[in-house]
Amino acid sequence: MPGDFESGSGHVRAIMIEAAWLWIRHQPKSALTRWFLERTAGQSTRMRKIMIVAVARKLAIALWRYVEHGLLPQGAILNPPTTGNAR
Repeated sequence: MPGDFESGSGHVRAIMIEAAWLWIRHQPKSALTRWFLERTAGQSTRMRKIMIVAVARKLAIALWRYVEHGLLPQGAILNPPTTGNAR
């Protein structure tokens, strides 16, 4: 449904869009990243900015599934937990 991501808190929306850019950068082998890169290959910066909103929405859903059901987003890689005094 168009405009779904326009409702709600602007602050939360901005955080989710930033999280989507970070996801693209740090999860290069995930299905979500591959989807974004395939859709935006050869596209303008404007189109990439529009598509990152779709990634943010899909990422929010994927993270909800992870929290609620323990399902990792397809292709996502988790870092092993650190031990000791990491600073």
